Amino acid sequence: MSDREKDEGPDEKLDERLDEGPDGSPAGRASGNGLAGLVDLLRPRTTWGQLVGGLLCLVVGFAVVAQVQTTQHDTTFATARQDELVGILSDLSQRSERLRGDLRDLEGVRAGLERDVQGETALEEARRRAATYGLLAGTLPAEGPGIEVRIDDPRGTVRSVHLLDALQELRDAGAEVVQVNDVRAGAGTYFLDWSGGIEADGRRLQAPYRFLAIGDAHTMTTALNIPGGVVRTLQAAGATVTITPSARVAVRAVRSG
Repeated sequence: MSDREKDEGPDEKLDERLDEGPDGSPAGRASGNGLAGLVDLLRPRTTWGQLVGGLLCLVVGFAVVAQVQTTQHDTTFATARQDELVGILSDLSQRSERLRGDLRDLEGVRAGLERDVQGETALEEARRRAATYGLLAGTLPAEGPGIEVRIDDPRGTVRSVHLLDALQELRDAGAEVVQVNDVRAGAGTYFLDWSGGIEADGRRLQAPYRFLAIGDAHTMTTALNIPGGVVRTLQAAGATVTITPSARVAVRAVRSG
């Protein structure tokens, strides 16, 4: 074995055999190089231009499909017959008219409800004012918490001025409604002395004198009992005064007008 054969390894010998032809000639090596070049030419290659072109084709295809679908949708009525279009238009007109009618009905109902609410509120306010004015004028009976003031006059020393002071003191203490015996006290109520007793608004009163007053019982009782007030004055005149608070005082007497 020569020195060259010793230095060459098995792999280098295998390459030389692949490059040689069947007979080991240089032509065989040339033939091997040509086959390798052909395979390299047939191998597929991907470039940036090919990628961009493919993407453009994809976009164009999607646009075409979308346009076809839109065209088909838009031409639904275009391809319909005249009698079909007339029927569709008539149906839409009927629906529109029904909706307008429903809207008018709802607006009428709303207006009626608003009138009812306003009318009911006004009526309730009118009733409240009428009741207030009736109580102030003495033309309506009344009930509520208050007191009963009983004045006994065994010696006949009570005078009209004493009853007028008692009425004024009750009003100043917040009495809303006052009745003296069978007389409903009003803004113009007056008291007069006569030989057999006292007269109130033209009607004669007999002892014992009885006041019914609707209001805050504690306030009215305190006002009547203040030092030098009505109770002390009546007692000094020889009368007996009894004040009875009550949760329900009924005033039945009314004024004629």
